[in-house]
Amino acid sequence: MKNIGGQAVIEGVMMKARKGWTVAVRGPKGDIHVRREGLKELPKILRLPIMRGVIALYQALAIGIRAIEFSASKTYEGEEKKHPSSITIGFIIGFALIIGIVVFILLPLYATRLLGIIFVSVSKSPFIFNLVDGIIRIILFLTYIVVIGMWKEMRRIFEYHGAEHKVIHAYENEKGLTVENVKNYSPLHPRCGTSFLLIVMVISIFTFSFIPQEWSFTYKFLSRLIFIPLIAGFSFEFLKLSSRMKSNPIIHVLIQPGLLLQRLTTREPDDTQIEVAIRALEEVLRIEEANA
Repeated sequence: MKNIGGQAVIEGVMMKARKGWTVAVRGPKGDIHVRREGLKELPKILRLPIMRGVIALYQALAIGIRAIEFSASKTYEGEEKKHPSSITIGFIIGFALIIGIVVFILLPLYATRLLGIIFVSVSKSPFIFNLVDGIIRIILFLTYIVVIGMWKEMRRIFEYHGAEHKVIHAYENEKGLTVENVKNYSPLHPRCGTSFLLIVMVISIFTFSFIPQEWSFTYKFLSRLIFIPLIAGFSFEFLKLSSRMKSNPIIHVLIQPGLLLQRLTTREPDDTQIEVAIRALEEVLRIEEANA
């Protein structure tokens, strides 16, 4: 059984396996367009625990840019409006990363610093300081998800996100990849990027507690940026572990917050969206079989 991951894009789904990735997109005329690309095998050192999580994060970003560019080109095909190029999409994602750092790292840290002036316990205890910082970060993240979920186009992407999860569930349970089989599964999946982000936030609370409280605001901010790859690596390992051991009672309890959060980032897909997700998975499995 291959370890398959995915991502929802504009009117489509991207699926990634070890040997390659594919993206399937529903065009304006109803036909499904597919892009397939192989992946080079990573050196052993980059496949070690923790390290592979950092590499996976980088790969997801790089592949995501190309997948979104392809989906945009096919979704707006034939329209007068010119679809954004990969350079434009890369610039937008880069700008979004900067905004993300400001909103989800700099702003919570500054807000916690101000609260530390009012409440002495916040400024004196590293754990309380970072707990408050983490809670503010999670509140901002939840608010962000709720707000973008009100956008009609984003709701469509959330539906494809649900289709991606349903198809992977069917595959992992060795069921035939038909719409009727797939639609019976849950749109929630323990090995999901949404759950990953929540795990990152929780682990960061404990990790940042080791940063000396007497450090300046600037040093605290920079240390958070430096620790991001390490936290992402540990979060990736926990995500893989939780997916393998989801029947374990303790793990089952631990993954519930992530699954609950996915209720905000997934929607029930229709049959046509499931068809696109199935096509994406079938194509990536062909790449795996051809390179076995």
